[in-house]
Amino acid sequence: MVTDRYGNPLHECTRETAAHLDRAVDALLHFSPEVEGAVGDALASGPTSPVAQSFAAYLGMLGTEPGDAVAARQRFDRYAAGVDVSSLPARERLHVAAAGAWLAGDLRRAGGLLEEVSLMCPTDALALAVGHQLDFFTGDAVRLRDRIGGALSAWDDAEPHRGLVSGMYAFGLEESGHYRLAEEVGLAAVAQNPRDVWAIHAVVHTYEMQGRVSEGIGYLDARREDWARGNYLDVHNWWHYALYALEAGETGTALSVYDAALHNDESAGLAMELLDAAALLWRIRLAGAEPTARWEALADAWASRADPPFYAFNDVHAVMAYVGAGRFGQAARLIADRRRWLAEGGSDTITNRRMTADIGLPVCEALVAHAQGEHDTVVDLLWPLRRRLHEFGGSHAQRDALQKTLLDSALSSGRHELARALISERIGLRPDSSYNWSSRARLADSLGDTALAAAARDHARDAAAASRGGDTNLRATPGRPAWRSSTRS
Repeated sequence: MVTDRYGNPLHECTRETAAHLDRAVDALLHFSPEVEGAVGDALASGPTSPVAQSFAAYLGMLGTEPGDAVAARQRFDRYAAGVDVSSLPARERLHVAAAGAWLAGDLRRAGGLLEEVSLMCPTDALALAVGHQLDFFTGDAVRLRDRIGGALSAWDDAEPHRGLVSGMYAFGLEESGHYRLAEEVGLAAVAQNPRDVWAIHAVVHTYEMQGRVSEGIGYLDARREDWARGNYLDVHNWWHYALYALEAGETGTALSVYDAALHNDESAGLAMELLDAAALLWRIRLAGAEPTARWEALADAWASRADPPFYAFNDVHAVMAYVGAGRFGQAARLIADRRRWLAEGGSDTITNRRMTADIGLPVCEALVAHAQGEHDTVVDLLWPLRRRLHEFGGSHAQRDALQKTLLDSALSSGRHELARALISERIGLRPDSSYNWSSRARLADSLGDTALAAAARDHARDAAAASRGGDTNLRATPGRPAWRSSTRS
């Protein structure tokens, strides 16, 4: 019986195909572009392998690219039409069912089926990694944590991939609020595998959520050679670097990162990169800057995709780009298209229908209203959703752009008590955030409390300086590289 590297049996699989699958799983865990070639080799050598076919289907969905999803669905349908799925071994039958469910748009069912795989075979790294991403796409922080935590004890310390699984666990811990434990687990995972970019990403999130900006900057600088190029997560980790720069009051540095790594003339125009670009520019806009030329180029990139309804989280970021560029007509057309799609009904893409109806469309409308200065409307749309935004996916850090939009509109519309509560919440969680104290100063100005405003601004200035490690000019200092942009290879 042929098995994978973890000892899990592989049906309809030669040793050659098993070797390709092992290589593909290793690449997936490292977020390496080599995964595409390895999966292609597995399919070529073992076209009837249920795991190879399921892996190819997963790969077609992970990038949230509608065109890739269509191609993956067509290939998988051809395979499924020629196989008696009920005759497959249980683990592989579940993989095929999970792939089919995801291709049909039922992300939650796909995640549930992969959880069954993990209960049966906790060392099935493919099921864990893909299920983990499904939990992220659906914003299920508890399952993001417990799917991995429930399997981890089955992994032998001698298995090199155990550290990569721990890296996933670190991110689940972070998203469910266990920041110190997440940091500990994530740092240990990176110590075991320095190029575990997902674990690096998890550690970066822990610093972000605690407002430990100086440590986050230092950590990313120290490990730049491990994360900054040659993987699917490099752009996203550059985005985190730019968030730290904004918190440190360095908008110019954030824009340099944007130009070098997030979006430029050489960008591939992938959805996952474009949404990071939009999310950064939106935060810069909220901070009072208007990078107009960048908005125009980004809006062009989103428009050139002409995406059908596929993932509401992407739609929101497309609307950010359109309204940032002042293209309200394009934003209105996207919103109207999604409304028509919902009205037409249908049983397909069940997860995205719910996300779009419940979260995506109200958020898109709030972004338009914000850009048009209709701040009462923004508050009316976002306030009821603020504790439900996770339902359309993403991380706490990503969704914070919407929380900041709500706060900005509460302040702009004179909803002082609401703004006070929101600021109080934020300071309680991140007492060293310059943004939070600047918001408190803004509220105090609105209330005519000049003494409180001055004290809050002092606090904001001190927090920003601390974020820069006390170096107000961000020059190179011993033991820490200078802040600089870097192009991706």
